[in-house]
Amino acid sequence: MLDPITQKALLQAGAFCALGFAALGSAYGCGVAGASAIGSWKKCYLQGKVAPFQLAILTGVPMSQTIYGMILMLILNGKADNPANWISCLIIGILGGIGIAMSAAFQGRAAAGACDAFVESGQGFNNYLIALGVIETIAIFVMAFAILLLSNIA
Repeated sequence: MLDPITQKALLQAGAFCALGFAALGSAYGCGVAGASAIGSWKKCYLQGKVAPFQLAILTGVPMSQTIYGMILMLILNGKADNPANWISCLIIGILGGIGIAMSAAFQGRAAAGACDAFVESGQGFNNYLIALGVIETIAIFVMAFAILLLSNIA
């Protein structure tokens, strides 16, 4: 049996994993989308076209998953009053953070495609946002279901 200080530390490690993994996914997603936006802007400049600002919006879409990770982190850390919950909080923090991160990573890849498609066609921006929103919903589900599980922990 672990002492309460170690239990609390492991619980808080799980809480930070929720944020840390989510932020890693967001960083990757924004990076991939940003690289595509830069390449798309370059195409515009070379062709003498106006570079659309909407690509900056597409680049930032995966950032919101960091907020979901932060919310999960705060709720997990709120369970620190009872360090005996450490194993549940550690597992929920790690798996929840990874689930949120995957949503952000794949959203960034889709946003990269949206950048290219928008520059080529000049159309479809709202449709691209809808598709990105569907991918984001996975992160919201992970966060919501994790919170639901945590509501059963004393």
